[in-house]
Amino acid sequence: MATYQVRLTHSKEIATGTMAFHFNKPHDFNFKPGQAVDLVLINPESQSAEPLRHTFSIASAPYQEGLEIATRMRDTAYKRLLRELKSGTAATIEGPFGSLTLHKDIARPAVFIAGGIGITPFISILRQATRDKTPQQLVLLYTNRRPEDSAYLDELQRLDKQNERFQLVATMTDIGRSVLPWKGKTRSLDTAFVEDATGGLVAPIFYTAGPPGMVETVRSILAGIGASENDIRSEDFYGY
Repeated sequence: MATYQVRLTHSKEIATGTMAFHFNKPHDFNFKPGQAVDLVLINPESQSAEPLRHTFSIASAPYQEGLEIATRMRDTAYKRLLRELKSGTAATIEGPFGSLTLHKDIARPAVFIAGGIGITPFISILRQATRDKTPQQLVLLYTNRRPEDSAYLDELQRLDKQNERFQLVATMTDIGRSVLPWKGKTRSLDTAFVEDATGGLVAPIFYTAGPPGMVETVRSILAGIGASENDIRSEDFYGY
């Protein structure tokens, strides 16, 4: 696996408890939307310790200048070190790898089903597809508790308006606890929801990413509505 040296350019919060980290992109680093990297960090206070690593989907699109990853900021040794990174700090990336990439048959729609930070591989795909004016029909089913918990929601709403081949179907399952307005769906991600959102599509291929429990549930729903195992592609975010 190829190894590259990068430096943090900036970081910012993009949803409650979720941050995006931007790094410079090495000139010889190439990837496909939906792929991932290992981000390896050195603890400056313990040079003798083993480096810490974590796998992240690349949220940025290949056409963009930098590399972006996003994560929920949980209280782990790795996440604490990541949060404390200053602009200019060096890190190592290994990759890219992963096959959660858009299929090549543009006649078949793609349906992305994401929960929480599972949005990261799909925002990369959607950014690139919008820029390239990909003729493929793309639908994103995106579930979160509240709008403030929803990474990239504003951008996804803009892409829905900019890209006539893309439809965003977002739902908030705990809107009663939100301090932000929401006029969209408030349904749970269940069989009826998926059927309503995808019933008019011909021979779609399904992609899902998120916590393992959610991915397992989605795969079960898709099997229940008759989707072939060969038409379901998934990625579990363990320890995200």
